[in-house]
Amino acid sequence: MLSNEREQTIVIGAGPAGLTAAYTLAKAGRAVTVLEADPVYVGGISRTEAYKGYLFDIGGHRFFSKSAEIVRLWDEILPDDFIDRPRLSRIFYKSKFYAYPLKATEALMNLGIIESGLCVLSYLWARASPVKDPKTFHQWVRNQFGERLFSIFFKTYTEKVWGMSCDDISADWAAQRIKGLDLASAITDAVKRSLGLNRNAGADGPKTLIESFRYPRKGPGMMWEAAASKINALGGQVAMDRRVTRVAFDSLNKMWTVFSVDGQGTEHQLRGGHVISSAPIRELAQMVKPDPQIAAHANALNYRDFLTVVLMGKSAVTIPDNWVYIHDPSVKVGRVQNFRSWSPEMVPDEDTTVLGLEYFCFEGDGLWTMADGDLAELAKREIERVGLMKGSDVFDAHVVRQPKAYPVYDDQYREHVAAIRAKLETNFPGLHLVGRNGMHKYNNQDHAMMTGLLTALDIVEGHDRFDVWNVNEDAEYSEAGVSGAQEALGSERLVPRKVAA
Repeated sequence: MLSNEREQTIVIGAGPAGLTAAYTLAKAGRAVTVLEADPVYVGGISRTEAYKGYLFDIGGHRFFSKSAEIVRLWDEILPDDFIDRPRLSRIFYKSKFYAYPLKATEALMNLGIIESGLCVLSYLWARASPVKDPKTFHQWVRNQFGERLFSIFFKTYTEKVWGMSCDDISADWAAQRIKGLDLASAITDAVKRSLGLNRNAGADGPKTLIESFRYPRKGPGMMWEAAASKINALGGQVAMDRRVTRVAFDSLNKMWTVFSVDGQGTEHQLRGGHVISSAPIRELAQMVKPDPQIAAHANALNYRDFLTVVLMGKSAVTIPDNWVYIHDPSVKVGRVQNFRSWSPEMVPDEDTTVLGLEYFCFEGDGLWTMADGDLAELAKREIERVGLMKGSDVFDAHVVRQPKAYPVYDDQYREHVAAIRAKLETNFPGLHLVGRNGMHKYNNQDHAMMTGLLTALDIVEGHDRFDVWNVNEDAEYSEAGVSGAQEALGSERLVPRKVAA
C-alpha cells in the first residue's frame, strides 16, 4: 500500500458540499479526487445548464448566508463575478398576484376585508389553542399562522412540491424552512413594507424575509466551475463522467476502495483513507458492503424529483419577479422562474423572455415520462392561464429533468436516517456524509457547503470535533463570531459533536 493512498480522500459527487470539501482539502495540500457522474456539469442541483446561448438555473439559488465563513469562500472562489440582485417574488392564487413577502395593503385588497378578518381570527384561535407538540407540517403551520391561512398560502403549493398530504409531512420541514416566522411577525413585516420602512429585512431575521441577494452573473454554475478549476490547479482532480458503482472498506488496513465506471464502460479504482459522500443515502447503501439493516432503512427513504420546462418567447408582459409561486390548484406548475431577473446575462438578447416552469413529480410518473414536446405544450397552456406569457408568444422550449431534487421529510424519515448514521459511524470509519442528499437533509446551498467544509477540516486536523449534523437552516453555528476556518477550529462551541441516536 502506497503511503499517499492513505492520505487521499475520495469525494463522491461534485455538488456544493463535495466541491467545498475537495477545495478545502486541496488548499491544505491533501490529495483529493472528486468523482462526478455527469459528463458535462459540476454543481449538482446548483449547476447552470445552457441551451442555444440561454442559461438556466436549476431551482433558483440565492447567494445569501449568515455564515461569514461561507461568504468568504464565495468571494475567494469567485471574486469578480457577483452581482447584487433585488429579491422580487409573488404568489399566484385564485387569479390574483400577492407580493411575497406579503404587503399588508395589497393582501387586504386581494383577500378582502372579511376574508382577512377571518384569517386573523383563525390565527388568534390557533394561538389560544395550539396543537401540542406538532408532528406534521399541517399542525406546525396551523399553530404559527392559523388554519385559514394554512389552507390559502401553504397547503396547495406544499402538496404540489411533495406529492403528499400536509398531514404526512414532518413538522421538521416547516420548522427548518420557515423557522422564526409566524403571522404576527409577517404582519409587522408586511406593514413596514407597505410603508417603505423595511429596507434591511433579513439581515438578522428569518431568511424568508430577505429583500436582496448576491448572484453570479452567469448563474450559480460559475461558482462550481471555478471551484473545480481551482481544485485541479491545486493538485486535486475532478473526474467527470465517473459513476460510482461500489465502495469497499478494508477493515484491517482502514482503507477504502471506490469503484467507478466512465461513459465508455471502463471501470476505475481509487484507494484512500477517507470517502466523502454526497450521493443520496439510498444509493450509498447499495454501494457499500451489503448490510440488511442499512438497506432496509435506506430503501424506506423517499425523494421528490422535478423538471423544468424552459419557455423562450417574445412576450409583451413585463415580469419583474425572480420567481412566482403558483398556489392555484387549477394548474400543475408549482413555480415559475424568470431568468432575466436573476441575471440579465443569462438571456443573451434584450427582447426575449425566458421562463422556467417547475413541475414537481416522482421519477417514472406521468409528468416525468411525458415527451418533451408534450411538456412544452402543457407549459404553454399553463403559463397563459397564469397570465405571464401567451402560448403563441413562445418560439422555443427546453426540458431539464432533475432526479432526487428533494429528500422527503415524511413521518418516519428521522428514525431511518438515525439508524443508518449510527450503523455507518460504527462500522465504517473514514466514511463521511455531507450535503442535501448525502445527509437526507433539506439544507440550502450554504449549509451544504458548511457540511463539506467542516468535514474537510476534521480530516486535515485528524480529529472528529465537528458534528455536521448540527448544521442547521439558520446557520446558527456561525453567528457566534466565526470568521475563518482557523478560528472555527479553536471554538469548542462551534458544532459540538453528538453521538447518533
